[in-house]
Amino acid sequence: MTRLSHRLLIACALGALAVPAAAQSSPAAPAAAAETAAAPVRYTAAQFFETTSYSIGGGGHAFSPDGTHLLISSNKSGTFNVYAMPVGGGEPVALTSSTTDGRFAVSFFPRDERILFEGDSGGNELDHIYVRAADGTVRDLTPGDRLKAQFAGWSRDGATFFIATNERDPAAFDVYAYDATSYERRMIFRNSGSVFPVAVSPDGQHIALQQQLSAADSDLYLAEAASDSAPRLIATSPDANVNHGAYGFTPDGRALVYATDEHGEFAQAWTYDLASGERAPLVQADWDVAFVDQSRSGRYRIQALNADGSTALSIIDTRTGQPVALRGVPAGDLGGVQFNADESSVAFTVNSDTSPRDIFVANLADGQARRLTHALNPAIDEARLVEASVARFASYDGLQIPGILYRPHEASATNPVPAIVLVHGGPGGQSRRGYSSMVQHLVNHGYAVYAINNRGSSGYGKTFFHMDDKRHGDVDLRDVTAARDWLAGQDWISDRVAVMGGSYGGYMTAAALAFHPTTFDAGINIFGVTNWTRTLQSIPAWWGAQRTALFDEMGDPATDAERHRAISPLFHAANIRRPLLVVQGANDPRVLQVESDELVAAVRANNVPVEYLLFPDEGHGFLRRENNIAASEAYVRFLDQHLRR
Repeated sequence: MTRLSHRLLIACALGALAVPAAAQSSPAAPAAAAETAAAPVRYTAAQFFETTSYSIGGGGHAFSPDGTHLLISSNKSGTFNVYAMPVGGGEPVALTSSTTDGRFAVSFFPRDERILFEGDSGGNELDHIYVRAADGTVRDLTPGDRLKAQFAGWSRDGATFFIATNERDPAAFDVYAYDATSYERRMIFRNSGSVFPVAVSPDGQHIALQQQLSAADSDLYLAEAASDSAPRLIATSPDANVNHGAYGFTPDGRALVYATDEHGEFAQAWTYDLASGERAPLVQADWDVAFVDQSRSGRYRIQALNADGSTALSIIDTRTGQPVALRGVPAGDLGGVQFNADESSVAFTVNSDTSPRDIFVANLADGQARRLTHALNPAIDEARLVEASVARFASYDGLQIPGILYRPHEASATNPVPAIVLVHGGPGGQSRRGYSSMVQHLVNHGYAVYAINNRGSSGYGKTFFHMDDKRHGDVDLRDVTAARDWLAGQDWISDRVAVMGGSYGGYMTAAALAFHPTTFDAGINIFGVTNWTRTLQSIPAWWGAQRTALFDEMGDPATDAERHRAISPLFHAANIRRPLLVVQGANDPRVLQVESDELVAAVRANNVPVEYLLFPDEGHGFLRRENNIAASEAYVRFLDQHLRR
C-alpha cells in the first residue's frame, strides 16, 4: 500500500510543490554551455509543459499478462490518463479519456486485459479505485461521495486484490478483499481508527499497521486477516524518538520488511520473521532507505537510498548478492521498477535534471535496455537546460543547510542574474534533484534558483528533521532569509532575490514577507497556509497518522492557538510591503481557498502590488497542463516586473 519511510509520510502532510525526485545527468558539453551563454535561447512555458510526464503502474502487475504491454500513466493529452505502452515500441494506446480529472494506472489483472486505475474529482484527493473491462466499460469499485480509497495489492494467486477505504468511518481505513472475477468483497480488517494499514501479505493473511504516536515516534502492529484477535505489537521502542514503518511483505509472506531509525539518524530496512519474531538487518546506510521491494519470486530485490537529494537505486540479484548491470541507460535516477511475469524483463524509469522521466525496458539475461519514450519536448535542446548541483551554506547559527542550486548558463560576475529561494512543501518535505518544467522555465529565463532544504527537511537524519518542531516560522524561516544573503554574496548573482514556494513553502513565502519585510524583493505564494489555526482545524479526518504527526510537530490547535496566530502571516499582513503573487486551486482540500482570498485582500489594503491567480478546476497541486502553463507564465511575468531593473 505504501513503501514510504515514516519521515517521508509526514513530509507529505501539506507538501505538493517540490523539485521532483531524480538524479544526476551528464553535464552539458562546455561548447554548448558557452554557446548558450553567448546567445541564450528562451523557451516558452508552453514548450516546457509540452514535455510529457510518464509513470509506470505500481500495483503489482505493470506488464500485461502476455508481456506485450506496460500499464502507464501519462499527461500526453493535457490531462493524466492511463495507457497501454507496447513493450516492443510504438505509440501508447489510451485506456481512459478523461478531459477534466487525472486518471492514474494501478495494475493489469494478472490473467486478462482488465485494468485497475484510480483518480479523484477536481483535485479533492478523495481517490476511488476503478476497473476497466476489456470492452472499455468502467466500474467504480469504491462508490460514494466522501470516501477515500487506496489500492493495497494482489494476492499471490491473482484471485484477490485488496483495497483500503474510509467509507465506514472517515478517520479509519478498513481493508477489503475483492474477488477478481465477481468484484464481491469482504472486510478482512476492521480498523479502530488508532492505526493505519500499510501493507497486506501476498496470502492475504496478515496486515501490517502503523500507529503514529508523535512526529518522532511510531509503532508497528501485525493483524491476522478476518480475525477478532487484537493486532500484535511487533516494533516499538521505549525511546520516544524512534519511528517504524513498513516497506512490504516478502513474496513468500513469511516476513515483513520494515523501516526503523532505532539504530541511528537514518531509516534502515530490517526483516521481521512472522513465525519466530526474529529480526535481521537488510539494508543499512548513512542515508534513509527510501524503499525496498522484491520481484514476485523473490529473486530480485529493489532497494533505494535517499542520498543527498537523489535516489540511489540498485536491483540486487539475491542468488549472487550482486547488483544487476544495466546497459544502455543514461545517467539519472532509476525508479518505478516492475518485472514481467517470468522475471525475464524489467521496466523502469530514468529521470535527470535536464530530462524528464522516461520509460525503459531491459532484458535481464544481458542487461540491455531499450528506451520506450522521449518525454522532453523535441523543440527544446537539452544542452541548453541546466544541470543542478548540491550546494550548502552556513546559516545564521552556523548550521550547514543543503539545497539544490540551478545556475543559468549566462550567469557570470560580469552578468549577474536575479535569484529565487524556492521553499519545498511539508512541513518536513525535501527539495530533490530532478527535472522540473517550472524550475527549468525560470532558469531558462535568467533566474538562478536555490531549492533550499531548511532545517526540518527530511532526508538528512532525524535530528535535522526535528530541529523546527514547534518552531516553525522561526528557525526554519531564518534559514530561508540566510539563504538570501548567501545567494546575494555570489558574484554571479545580483542583489535582487525573491522567495517562492508551494503549500508549506507558500506559507514560508508569506511569512518571509510578513516577518522579514525588507529581506526579499518579491514573493510568490502558491496555495500557502496563511492562518494556521484554521488550517489545522480543517485537516480532513482521513489524514489519520499524518494528522497526529502534524499536530505533534506544529502543535494542537486546541492548545497552541496563540502561537499559531503569532506565526500566521494573515494576522501580520500589514507588515508586507514587497510585491506578491498568489496562486490557488479552488478545490484545494488542504489549504482552503479562503486562506489565499484573505491574504490577497489584506495585502492589497497596504497599497502593495498583488496579483491573484485562481484555478477553479485544481486542488492542492496542479495537474492540468494549461493551468501549469498559465501559472509558469505568470511567475516569469511577475518576476520580470519586480526583479529586473
